[in-house]
Order: sequence, then C-alpha cells, then structure tokens
Amino acid sequence: MQSDAKSVEDYLAELPTDRFEAITQLRELILERIPDGYEEAMNWGMITYQVPLSTYPDTYNEKPLMYAALASQKNHFAVYLSGIYQEDGKRDSFLEAYKETGKRLDVGQSCVRFRKIDDVPFEVIGDAIAAIPVSEFVSVAKAARTSSRK
Repeated sequence: MQSDAKSVEDYLAELPTDRFEAITQLRELILERIPDGYEEAMNWGMITYQVPLSTYPDTYNEKPLMYAALASQKNHFAVYLSGIYQEDGKRDSFLEAYKETGKRLDVGQSCVRFRKIDDVPFEVIGDAIAAIPVSEFVSVAKAARTSSRK
C-alpha cells in the first residue's frame, strides 16, 4: 500500500485510527532519537529519514540515502532500518537485542514488521535509530559505491 501523499501530515491524515496511533508513536521515537543531519521527508510512498542530497548527492538512483522509514502496509506497519544492514555486526546486535525482549520478531530484507503497537520493542528500535551518525552512514555508502564502480 504505497501512498501518494506529498507531506508527512498528509500521509498521517490518510491512515486509519489504529495505524495513525502506531505510526505517530514510532515517528515521535525516531524524531527524538535520530542523530542530527538526517531529514524527515516523503519518499517511496513512506515517511523517510534520509541523508539530504546536499550532504551526499552521489547516490546510485539520484535520490537521498534512506536511513530509516515508516510505512503502513495492508496487513502490518513497518520500520525500515537501512543502517543496521550496512554491516553484519550491527544487524546481529539488533537481532540479539530484539530477541531478548521476547517480542515476536518479523523481519524482512530491511524492515521490521508489526501487527500491533504492543509488538514494538521501542527501546531496541530507538537504539537502532540513534546508533549511526550521518557521517558514518555516508562513509559506508561511499565505500560501497566506490567498490561497486571498480
């Protein structure tokens, strides 16, 4: 369920009540914990937290690097955490901390899916959001981009 909303406010306004509450709580957590330098925007039909093109314009698709995102899908809502997938150690640490909460784990390639807000391990998600400064995220992206060009 990709949204055509042009602003975060429009995106939130089109959500059903239960999804509005869940996405709003997660958004507040992200805005509270995200390191300086990322921007909130609408991209790919989701609320994204991204590296502005003014900071890093040399992306493979000429769009900002997505660090994290929030989306309401047909049967779940999701938090996308691109940062934890840059290095195996970050992903492994995230999964270990998540499992320690005892909450149901439903992960995809870059997303963590939830059916209800009670399933969200807020501290673990907040720690993942807070973990990677823009400079580090861009540095890893640059290195990957450089090695793919060789």
